[in-house]
Amino acid sequence: VVARRTERLKELQEQLTLPVRTFDGDLQREYIFERVERELDRHQADIRMLVNAAGYGKMGSFAKVDIKEQSGMIDLNCKALTKMIQICLPYFSKGSRILNVASAAAFAPQPGFAVYAASKSYVYSLSLALRTELKSRGIFVTAVCPGPVDTEFFERSGSLPNSFKSSVKVSSKEVVKLALMDSVRKKPVSVYGYAMKSARGLTKLLPYTWITDIMGAANKISEI
Repeated sequence: VVARRTERLKELQEQLTLPVRTFDGDLQREYIFERVERELDRHQADIRMLVNAAGYGKMGSFAKVDIKEQSGMIDLNCKALTKMIQICLPYFSKGSRILNVASAAAFAPQPGFAVYAASKSYVYSLSLALRTELKSRGIFVTAVCPGPVDTEFFERSGSLPNSFKSSVKVSSKEVVKLALMDSVRKKPVSVYGYAMKSARGLTKLLPYTWITDIMGAANKISEI
């Protein structure tokens, strides 16, 4: 388990009944990947499941969100996820699984959440491509694409801008439960809830110009 907050990792170790090896570090820094890679090599690990769940978003018009936040989203949501898959890949075997946490935001551009949605589109697209590439090795990849989830995410991103998004917020436990079940079923994409499944369907039917106008209004972005 890799995370920045050492105390949270210690709490997790105390809660779990299974042995767990923790790495406290920042996934936007290179040293943490070097630490993980050394341990994988030292133990000649057999990775049965990799879950890439680290990520964050920042709401607001593109011009008003700090450039460090914009770059940070790309570094963590895209680059870190890619690096982790790359260093773990040699230790996968037949039947191994990868769960990449994307977002329902991956299905369409989102004015007011532009970089975050674009970064999750990257995760979504990469997951589908890797699924095909790794199929011959018996490795299965699932992109997890929830809508708003009741986590600490919104403490950093900013509060939800409208009542609709607030009304469809769901429990993280339910999202995780479905994601694991969908992984077992070898599904390429896991989408929790009728609201997000319907939203995904609409993005396939409506022109992107309509979608971006709708999302811009939903995120309360009228101008930069």
